[in-house]
Amino acid sequence: MKFYINTEHLTKEIEYPTRYQSQNLIKSSFVVFLTILMFLLLFKPFGVYDPELRMHYLLICFFHAFVPALLLLSYFKVLNYFTKAKNQATWTLFKEYIHIILLFTLIGTSSFLIRDLLYNNPKNWSWNYFFEEIRNCFVAGIFFYFFLRLSHFYFESKKGAPFVIQFVPLAAETEKTTIESILFITTQVKQDDFSLNIDQLLFAKADGNYIELTILNNNQITTEVKRISLTQFENHVTNYPHFFRCHRTYLVNMFKVEKVSGNSQGYLLSFHETTLKVPVSRKQIDSFNNYYQKLRNRHIA
Repeated sequence: MKFYINTEHLTKEIEYPTRYQSQNLIKSSFVVFLTILMFLLLFKPFGVYDPELRMHYLLICFFHAFVPALLLLSYFKVLNYFTKAKNQATWTLFKEYIHIILLFTLIGTSSFLIRDLLYNNPKNWSWNYFFEEIRNCFVAGIFFYFFLRLSHFYFESKKGAPFVIQFVPLAAETEKTTIESILFITTQVKQDDFSLNIDQLLFAKADGNYIELTILNNNQITTEVKRISLTQFENHVTNYPHFFRCHRTYLVNMFKVEKVSGNSQGYLLSFHETTLKVPVSRKQIDSFNNYYQKLRNRHIA
């Protein structure tokens, strides 16, 4: 049987995980510390001959939990410093797994170096214990890594955004055959009336009594300012169900959204043709999720 690895999935660029960002590192390290400490206290996975203990088992568990948490904090603090200096290199799952392997190796090595502090054993500095600490770190580390990843996914899902991880861009073909793409917009002042190719519109942004239309035409991004409020413009596109008011100041073409990122505090919508992003307000998250699923189900049907 041929062994298959989805290399495209491993090398696909993703956003830098929030758990490794500087503002969340202390929280992530504390979660790792508590998880390992509780596991060691409850299950005592690595048996030790009691006369070898230099201190109470609770303190030994504390050190075995504290060292990985401290190294996690230090490792990604340093990584964040250098990646920021390089304008933050792109992130992939493959890159993450490489860093996790390096981190496990550092933790295993550190666990070996503190053996003399924890255990009274004349063979503490032997190669046998060195490889044993590395092995134990990888065995336990892989378990904790995937356990914490699954836990993180579960809690993020409960916040109402399970589909964000697997967002699939919507297709416009089903609508094009039934609705005209050229829309004539009437305003309060006749000379400000204008025509718009609705299929080229990425999003509209409110600016007082004006709107900014971000348009893609022949692979070129342009911005047009029109004298009409966003609410009035929204009333003109009611026959185009793929337009959604995702924010107080934004109306977005759902067919043009390529990527969704964020959490329960709000989303950011990305487009393939531009680095501009459109926010989805916290109050609109549930509506956005439902609207996306509705459009997707219509396309699948």
